[in-house]
Amino acid sequence: MKRISTLIAILLLAVSSAAFAQPQNGGQRRQLTPEEINAFLARQRSKPSEHHLTPSPGSIPIYAGHKNYGKKIAVFGGSLSVNPESDVAKQIWADLLGAEVTTYGVGGAGFSKGRGYDLQKQVDTAGVYDIYILWASTNDYTQAEECGTWKDYTALDNYDESKLTTQCGGINYCIKKIMEKNPKAEIYFFTGLRFFGQDAGHNPFSESPNKTGKTFADYIQGQKDCCAYNGVPVLDQFNLQGINEFNYSEYYKGDKLHMNEEGYRKIGYVQAAFLADGK
Repeated sequence: MKRISTLIAILLLAVSSAAFAQPQNGGQRRQLTPEEINAFLARQRSKPSEHHLTPSPGSIPIYAGHKNYGKKIAVFGGSLSVNPESDVAKQIWADLLGAEVTTYGVGGAGFSKGRGYDLQKQVDTAGVYDIYILWASTNDYTQAEECGTWKDYTALDNYDESKLTTQCGGINYCIKKIMEKNPKAEIYFFTGLRFFGQDAGHNPFSESPNKTGKTFADYIQGQKDCCAYNGVPVLDQFNLQGINEFNYSEYYKGDKLHMNEEGYRKIGYVQAAFLADGK
């Protein structure tokens, strides 16, 4: 079953906002606040039974014999990990790797605690799998959650729970929690993808920060730093996506944030090659 995308979910929220809204001049209703929108997103839940893919009949598993052939894979993230179009990429994994792919992602989610139905909650509710993929969204950056540092919520700060509200604290929490679930599991990290609604979304040298004073490139680096500390292999999607200001319209929807099926097909083969051996 295809799930509602983040944008549609927000539209549904706007339609159902009468319970919040108070008529203004001329009978107009006030706009929802960011807090109200995030409260709605936080009430969403992972739906793994609706996002389970297996190899297509007649598919040719070209990565048979590789390290991660035939494994059970769980995916966590925001809308980029769970929008209907993302099934194009995940079906490529399933077919080429002979894998089962189950997605816990929820639109609007980030690593920061409370950023939608965050990845911390997604990991908490997940079962035991062979492979866990942490797919970074843009939500921590675009919603100006603190980036933090690789030291957040580690032994170095005695697992300070106040740091769970940063992107980095959330990443470290997810890795720790997964290891507690299955110490033999493989964890892989997909960095955030480029987006084209603002310069910082795709220009690694941009000097235009969000409200915290950090650029998207800073958040990407924070993701890599956390993985380096924990020894987690990283697929640097930001730099390996092969999409830029000259061709993004071929691969992105009109919002310049979410990819269309062609975008996922382009990145899906790169992801599958990475997942075959985790490098």
